[in-house]
Amino acid sequence: MLSKLEGDFKGEPGGNAESRWCCGRFSFAVGVSDAPIVMGIVNVTPDSFSDGGQYFDRNSAVAHGLHLADAGAQILDVGGESTRPGAPEVSAEEECARVLPIVEALAKLGHCVSIDTRKPVVMRAAIDAGASIVNDVYALRAEGAAALCARAKVGVVLMHMQGEPATMQQTPQYDDVALEVRDFLRQRAEVCIDAGISHDAIAIDPGFGFGKTSAHNLALTKQLRLLAGLGLPIVAGWSRKRTIGEITGQTRASERVSGSVAAALACVARGARVLRVHDARATVDALKVWRAIGGSMDGSIGDTP
Repeated sequence: MLSKLEGDFKGEPGGNAESRWCCGRFSFAVGVSDAPIVMGIVNVTPDSFSDGGQYFDRNSAVAHGLHLADAGAQILDVGGESTRPGAPEVSAEEECARVLPIVEALAKLGHCVSIDTRKPVVMRAAIDAGASIVNDVYALRAEGAAALCARAKVGVVLMHMQGEPATMQQTPQYDDVALEVRDFLRQRAEVCIDAGISHDAIAIDPGFGFGKTSAHNLALTKQLRLLAGLGLPIVAGWSRKRTIGEITGQTRASERVSGSVAAALACVARGARVLRVHDARATVDALKVWRAIGGSMDGSIGDTP
């Protein structure tokens, strides 16, 4: 089973020099010398931790997606259910009503759209509306989810989450967070491959803040190269998270931009290939400077605890 992952990619962080992440009609270069991909967040919810309600109606959500794309985001990640700690579950019908008009509008304009959902019903409807990526906090564990994505030939993001959104931050515990997250994501990737999803369609997300304390988030970032060794593109989602507020003293999520950019670069240095962010312009500009001065993107410092 292990050869399904490390064998083809030779265990190199992010894959080999010519690795690509294949997402429906889109394909992204994710090799060690390629510029990281920026995934812009489009929350169509009234209660997301960072910008809940700000882009809740169709016009403002589509306009925000276009703004992110103009700022350099190559993927637009549309979500209709908040997964912040303690968030209530939303019905599939309500979630579809929130996201489908935005997915359809952005896809028709030629953008690569990702649907951020854990429900197969919403996945199917969003794919039919033009989504090219399924970004799932449950790592396609819902019945039929992996098979659905295999048939649709979309890209997938498998995320690690300990527990459920409503209770995940109450008592998260690990013996070794990096090893446990790596082993979970390897197992989920292998299950998805067995279900018919091509390995070059799979990306993995360590799930910063999802059933993890600040200490867990920091340890996982420092040891991100353990995950990069799986040879699958890593999606890093540090943007505006509570841990950044605890480190910087910034209580408002909107004031955590600088800290978010710093965390993103730390992840890139340790092998991350996709950055899921609220602030596309700041992230894109930081990456341009990082690359211009020869910043490391080969994961070479990621194994230092």
